Parts: sequence; structure tokens; C-alpha cells
Amino acid sequence: MSTNSIDSLLHESRRFPPTAEFTAGAIAKPELYDEAKADRVGFWADQARELLHWHKPFTQTLDWSSAPFAQWFADGELNVAYNCLDRHVEAGNGDRVAIHWEGEPGDSRSITYAELTAEVKRAANVLAGLGIRQGDRVAVYMPVVPEAVVAMLAIARLGAVHSVVFGGFSSESLRSRIDDASAKLVITADGGWRKGKVFPLKAAVDGALANGTSTVEHVLVVKRGENEVEWTEGRDLWWHDEVGKAEPEHEAQGFEAENPLFILYTSGTTGKPKGILHSSGGYLTQVASTHRNVFDLHPETDVYWCTADVGWITGHSYVVYGPLANGATQVMYEGTPDTPHPGRWWELIQKYKVSIFYTAPTAIRSFMKLGREIPDAFDLSSIRVLGSVGEPINPEAWIWYRDVIGAGTAPIVDTWWQTETGGIMISALPGITTLKPGSAQVPIPGVKIDILGEDGTRVDPPQGGLLVVSEPWPAMLRGIWGDPERFKETYWSRFSKGDVWKYFAGDGAHVDSDGDIVLLGRVDDVMNVSGHRLSTQEIESALVSHPIVAEAAVVGAADEATGQAVVAFVILRSDQEKAQTVEEASTLLRAHVAQQIGAIARPRQVFVVAELPKTRSGKIMRRLLQDVAEGRELGDTTTLTDSSVMQIITDKLK
Repeated sequence: MSTNSIDSLLHESRRFPPTAEFTAGAIAKPELYDEAKADRVGFWADQARELLHWHKPFTQTLDWSSAPFAQWFADGELNVAYNCLDRHVEAGNGDRVAIHWEGEPGDSRSITYAELTAEVKRAANVLAGLGIRQGDRVAVYMPVVPEAVVAMLAIARLGAVHSVVFGGFSSESLRSRIDDASAKLVITADGGWRKGKVFPLKAAVDGALANGTSTVEHVLVVKRGENEVEWTEGRDLWWHDEVGKAEPEHEAQGFEAENPLFILYTSGTTGKPKGILHSSGGYLTQVASTHRNVFDLHPETDVYWCTADVGWITGHSYVVYGPLANGATQVMYEGTPDTPHPGRWWELIQKYKVSIFYTAPTAIRSFMKLGREIPDAFDLSSIRVLGSVGEPINPEAWIWYRDVIGAGTAPIVDTWWQTETGGIMISALPGITTLKPGSAQVPIPGVKIDILGEDGTRVDPPQGGLLVVSEPWPAMLRGIWGDPERFKETYWSRFSKGDVWKYFAGDGAHVDSDGDIVLLGRVDDVMNVSGHRLSTQEIESALVSHPIVAEAAVVGAADEATGQAVVAFVILRSDQEKAQTVEEASTLLRAHVAQQIGAIARPRQVFVVAELPKTRSGKIMRRLLQDVAEGRELGDTTTLTDSSVMQIITDKLK
């Protein structure tokens, strides 16, 4: 990849140092980096002792003798739910609101730590009464409602293992995950609200269990949608009936730090599902530490909102475990950002005085398309920290986010991490880092990142290469459920030699002349055009930098002459949709990319579309766009927010 092309792409040269006022009150201090550099393993031991309660203190921090299978704090014992609940109540913070929950139709609940603790205790007693014990697996298939959090914490309280399946997955996807984990119990809801309608969930569970060979013994059903459901007597139970009559007291028992906490199946898998396994002590340490330091959390005064669904890793780490371990007050919202009106998110920020806001670049670019008039109609003055997650954020969206949502003052933390890493790995720290639009910037203290060439040698600035994690970290995945060989082959085989193990993240990255890391997206999102490696994200950022473009997705399509050719799909800004013809826009944008990056990156085709295919976690499904660009039948569309989008695109291109 051409270094010059990357530097020309990041034409936004402004830098944003933290204000003296922000730095003075910041949680994270520069010494964190020094402490972690001097003794990385000791740094994580200090974080574990400072941030968590241990039923039995650990004496050994890291055991890497069976690499790549790590053990962190292995001889210590803790209870994850106790750390997220009871200890805050015992410390006198029971009256603090844990969750301000807002339903899509407008119903709302504010739940204190005391109330949440009481509900989780009752739910734990229900699960225990249904035979759930340490190590048993429980599938959770829920909308974004408080009961989803209660269910996860009740499972963790018993030392059992939850497998949360995103509520948008089909019954077949749910079945494969239930079967792979041999789940004993499913917790679901009758339905959930989305875009003004109730979408059924219980019916998908019934479909997943229809063949009668499942390991599932019971199904607990939360009443949310008030929709009709089929009922299997003896198997199906109403959540409110069971929790309502449960004993109110439940003592949290300590479990080994390496006791499995959850399995989370990576989205978009083909064939056998890939269940990412995380354990308890190391995971909770890193998500609590990063949530506190990256977002500069002051739990007494901040109101935090991460817009992720609990069915994704971001929802696990930065809706459930990180915020609650830190005693934060947070907002949860059931619905979509445009329901019942396009200012819904900003309305909630105004209502609850949200001070820390964490969302995806795809959402930010969607708001850019609609124009700043919508957020400008709301009071967003409570915002003091903004976060980005899910994919690289292009500089134009970064600047818009800061200026329009953050009033030109709020620092933005652009976080890089994965389902597999468990917690944030690369991010600015807002009271320390001079911020650079479009760059994730630096590894968090205690994490060791390298950029390597194809041959495994370290790449020096300002070159591009492959991102690896070169030392074990606390929240790292502990394996792929039931498949240790696949774990080693998938993540560790490319750059590991002898007793040196390096985790290959599957992402490309560029180290700029300042030593900061710019993520270039998945390696499989890197195209090879006439022998030149081009990043889809690089070209997408160039497209979005043009004033007529709101959002863009780029794929590499097979081409006889060049091996692969660049094909772009763009959404025009709303004020431009009638200002130019499709042909004019295409010609303009092809020339713009060539001018920004070079003729080699000029798209073969630019298609103007109304929407892009996205998963409900906000990721663009480029694989489906590649199917269209290469004239293939569409692959699996079950993870899309709106599967009709692909049919519309296909019909239009035909």
C-alpha cells in the first residue's frame, strides 16, 4: 500500500490536545503508561486489585506456560455479579441509578443498583431452581430490555455460562448456537419493539427447538411485546411468574478467575459457528479498567450511553460488565435511532443529560446525511466525551461528530478491539492524548501491539502492515468453544514460532510518522488491483470526503485485466440527491478518488444507492455488495437490519 496515498487521504491535519481543565480532572494520568511499560503484568495485577473485589485474592497474575491458552489471576476467586451489583449497594450507593431504560414506544424505567441487585438475586434463585449450576450454558435471546442484563448477571452469579444470541438472528442461527453450546435453558421474550412494530422472538426459539433433539429443558419468557405466543406446557415458563415468587436472598459465591463467563458467536460465520470463549477475572479487569480510563468515567456525576445491543461484544463489555463493575449510571434504549423520529437519540441525550456517548461510525455517517439541523434542535451540552467503535472512522465523520455532537470541544476516543480481544486494545486516553482525526492512535497501557509485514518482520513508520498483539492480555479469548485446534489455527498460526506466540487480529494497519496507529480495516477488505494493495477504508474515506457523499462502501470485484477492480456504492447527502444525475455523480466521484489517492484507486463503477446493507450492530456487509458486484447469487442476509435493502440494490443495478 502506498504510504503517500494514505498521507494524502488523512488531509485533516488539525490536532486536538486535551484542555488543561479536562486534564486536571481526568481519571487516567500519564503515569499509567510508565507503570505498564516498567512492569506490564504487574500493572494488570494492580488494576485487578484496585478495581475488583476478590473473594479469594490471587497470588499469581499470569500463567502463559500453556500458550496460547492463558490463565490470568488463576488462583484467585471472585463473583462477577457481586462485583457489578452487591458491592456498590454495600458501599452505600444502592440509591444510585444503574440503568435509565427507554422503550421504543416511549415507556421508561429507572432502576437503582439496589433494585437491580434484588432482581438479579431473585432471577438467580429461579435459575438455580431450574437446575442451572456452575459451568452450565444458558442461551439468551432478547431485545434491549433490563431483563436481558438481569438474565446475564443472574447466570454469571451462579458461575454458569451465558451465550447471548442477537435478537435479529434467525431460528436456524439460534439453533446452531444452542446446539454448539449444549444449552440447558433459553431466556427470551415474547417480542421486542423495532421501527414501530413488535418483532417476535419466542417463535424463533420454538423453531430452533422444533426437532426435539435439543439439550434445552426450559424456556423462560419475558412479557414485552404482548404478542401471541405458542406455549409448550412443562417447558415454557413466564419470567414474571417465576421471578415474582422467587426467594429474595441469594449469597454470591466466589468462583475461580478462569471460570468461563460467556460464549459469544462471531457474526457472519459460515459452517460451524465459532464460539468465542471468555472467562471471568481477566475479562472483568480489562473491561472495568478500559471503561474507566478510556471514557474518563466519574461514576458519581456521569451519565454514560453505549448504543450497542447486548447481543454483541460491545454490549457485553461496555453496556453490561464494564459500566456496572464501575458503578456507572447508564442509558439503554430498545429501538432504532430514527424511531419514532430521526432525532430520537439526541432527544434521549437531552432527557437524561448523557455526558459520555459511545456509538458506531456508520450511525454517525447516517446522521451526517440527514444534516446537522436535527441534532442542533436538541440540548447536547451535557456531552463531554464521545466514543467510536465498530470500524475505522474517517476524518470527515470524526470532525462532524466532534463539532456537531460534541460542540467542538468534546474529545473523541476512537477505539479498536474485537469480540476476541474482549476489551478495548487501542484508543486515545482523553485527558492525555493529543487527538488525531481518523486514527485509533495508541495501545492502551498494558497492551503490546506490533505492525508486521507479510514475512513477520516489524514494519517501521510510515509503512503499512498487519496488526498483531504480541503479548497476552487479561480479556483475551480463552479459546473457541469445543475446538482448541481451530483456535490455534485461526488466531495464532500466522506469526507464532517456537515458544513465541503472536495473535493475528486479521486487520491491516498503518503506523504514521508520529508512531500513531491508523486502522485500515479487515485484511480481507484489502484489494489487490494490478499488484497494488488498496484498502477499502482508504477509498471509502476519500469518497466520503467529497461534499456530495454521505456514506460509502467499497469492494473488490473480480476483473480479468487487473485481478480485482474497485467498485463503490455511495449514498448521496439528502440535499444532493436531486442536484445531480447518477451519471454525473459517478463521473465526479471516480475523478475525485483518482485525485485523492491515485489513478490506480479510481473505481471501475460507482453505484448510487439509497441504503447500504448493515447488520444491526452497524457493520456494512461488504460481502453481499461483492456478491452483487460480481453477479453472484446473494449469500446469507439474515444478519441484516433490513434484508430488503439488498433486493432493492440488486434490482436497481439490473
